[in-house]
Amino acid sequence: MTSPHPAATATAPDPTRARAYGFLVANAIVMGALAFAASLALDRPIADPEGSFLGPSWVRLPVLCAAAIVADLLPRALWQGRLHPARTVDAVRHRVRTHWTAPRLRLVVVGISAFYVIYVSYRNLKSVLPLVRDVKYDRELRRLDQLVLLGHDPATLLQDVLGTGVTAHLLSAVYLTYIPLVAVFVTVWLVWSNNIRYGWWFVTAQGIAWTLGTASYYLVPTLGPGLMYPWLTSDLTPNGTSDLMDSLVHARQGFLWGGGDYQGVAGFASLHTAIALLWALMARATIANRTVRTVLWINFAATVVATLYFGWHYLADDVAGVAIAIVAFRVGAWATGHRPPDRTSRRPRPRPARGSEL
Repeated sequence: MTSPHPAATATAPDPTRARAYGFLVANAIVMGALAFAASLALDRPIADPEGSFLGPSWVRLPVLCAAAIVADLLPRALWQGRLHPARTVDAVRHRVRTHWTAPRLRLVVVGISAFYVIYVSYRNLKSVLPLVRDVKYDRELRRLDQLVLLGHDPATLLQDVLGTGVTAHLLSAVYLTYIPLVAVFVTVWLVWSNNIRYGWWFVTAQGIAWTLGTASYYLVPTLGPGLMYPWLTSDLTPNGTSDLMDSLVHARQGFLWGGGDYQGVAGFASLHTAIALLWALMARATIANRTVRTVLWINFAATVVATLYFGWHYLADDVAGVAIAIVAFRVGAWATGHRPPDRTSRRPRPRPARGSEL
């Protein structure tokens, strides 16, 4: 990733100051407090939705931070050192001296830790949604879809146009790849951004998006067309995404009527759409490589199609996801001292330095 231009970098505020990460940390504190309050009020344990293969959080967080550092140092040391001990040590020392400065370490440790708190809180607040709000708006959103599409449902319309065989597997790959990419892209922007301020912008915007997504679930609770009206996707060739939907149905049933600790069903808004668009917007603002930007825009478009094709979301869910991404992108820019790109430039316009602005 590249800086906008030398002059802009020279006048950029110091990214180590409190404002660079103040909004992110405050967001994590608020989300964590809400998750714990909900856990206590509803007598539901804080669940780790991704499993506990790395142990408790006090173990997992240092491991994640250390893994990000190793992911940068190890390949570089092996390539430059060619397994020669002295050259390998020199390569590591040079990288640590030039890249792993105190501001970079602060970005990685604070960024990963705060994002982890926000994401786990999001998953837990999403989980207890049916215990807090029993109302559902699936009927109204489906009617809106049919009004816009002249009586058709988005899922069946796309299946008729695109087919239900090979397309199902291709779109399933796009939809499922999103899950690991959430963590991968946070690591990429935090570890490899040449401009540390871009890392703060990215992770802050991510936290805002997940927080707004949580609020949207409570504002307009839905199950989504594929769960509320399962016949809309009954003709699809079995695929990984349909398996995921089945597992979410079973987890929800276990949570509501069995001994399950966690469920992950909530429709409005589409966080797949929001996060995929946010990746593309951040790439447009901070990455010079045209190929990378193009791939992320294609991924966004394919993700929107997948959310409708598999019956995960209504049209309104995706529209709301787009709105969340734009708000997160711009508020994240403001919170970290950036101005989003103007209409004539792909590069962000840094705010002028004003003492301790960050």
